Amino acid sequence: MDQLDKLKKEWQSREQELPKISYNDIYKMLLKKSSSIVKWIFIISVAELLFWIGLYFIIPEDNMKLMHEMGIGNIMYYANIIHFIVFGIFIFLFYKNYQSIQVTDNTKMLMKNILNTRKTVRYFVFYNVGMFIVSSIVIDSFFYTNSNKLYNVMDFASKGVPQENFANVFIIAQILVGIVVIGLLILFYWLVYGILLKRLKSNYKELEKMED
Repeated sequence: MDQLDKLKKEWQSREQELPKISYNDIYKMLLKKSSSIVKWIFIISVAELLFWIGLYFIIPEDNMKLMHEMGIGNIMYYANIIHFIVFGIFIFLFYKNYQSIQVTDNTKMLMKNILNTRKTVRYFVFYNVGMFIVSSIVIDSFFYTNSNKLYNVMDFASKGVPQENFANVFIIAQILVGIVVIGLLILFYWLVYGILLKRLKSNYKELEKMED
């Protein structure tokens, strides 16, 4: 049983031998816990952005060369910039949510800020997973429709890879890799942000009880 549960039990039971715990004490504890959770959401999102940016800069040169030879190098470059900007906007919103919760001075506003934070995190997760799915479909479709050019650019002929059914084998391999990556991404968000959102939801329910 954590400190909050002890305070709740103490406040609700009102046993004579125990010191009185006020409504305000419970509120402050929930405020502190909620603020800490939103702070961690902000920190993790910053770390995630740094991870993706770092990953972009360590992409093998051959991969970048392939994109340029296929004619989509610049498109990929600017698409990544836009993606990182949107990612940064979400981080800014997380920081604003953290600031809003820190200065909250009543239960109703805290409940509202918790709901706003949960909504922002959901949009953030939907955006990232959705963008990966859409970009994978677009890129795979482009490579599939330009499979002859891809075959020549990657010089598969010199490697003894037959061109027959190359496009079908390539797209199947890309889809399988995409499914694995999407699964890992969803698992990460479920384990990290999902747990934090559940804790925020628990705090929200406790605040609802206090308002009853």
